[in-house]
Amino acid sequence: MIDTNIIIYYFNGIIEDEVIHSIIQDSFNISIITKIEFLSWQKLLNDEGLRKKATSFISNATIYDLDEIVANQTIINRQKYKIKTPDAIIGATALVHGFEILTNNVDDFKNLDLKITTLNIR
Repeated sequence: MIDTNIIIYYFNGIIEDEVIHSIIQDSFNISIITKIEFLSWQKLLNDEGLRKKATSFISNATIYDLDEIVANQTIINRQKYKIKTPDAIIGATALVHGFEILTNNVDDFKNLDLKITTLNIR
C-alpha cells in the first residue's frame, strides 16, 4: 500500500528509486484516504491540466475503501498509538488487507505491525 507522500513525490518526479516505477506501472494499492489527500493537494487547485493528469494517474490505483473492519482497526490504532486519523486509516487498511506500506514517514506507522519500505528521494 502506497502512502500519500510517496504518491506526491512520484507525481512530482522527485523519487530516485527505480523500485517505484515497477510498482506504479500497471496498478498500485492505496487507501481512500490517499486518494482524498492526493486529489485535494493545493498544487492542483488552480492548474486544470495538472488536476486532470493527477486524476488520470490515480485512476490506475486499486483504492481500498473505509469499511467496518478497517474502521475498527483504525480505532485500535488510534487508541493504542495516538496516530493521526488519516495515517491510522492508511495503516489499518494495510493491516486488514495484508499489505506492506511504502512511505517515507516511517514514524507515522512504526508502532503498527507492518512491513515498512522507504524510497530514495532527491
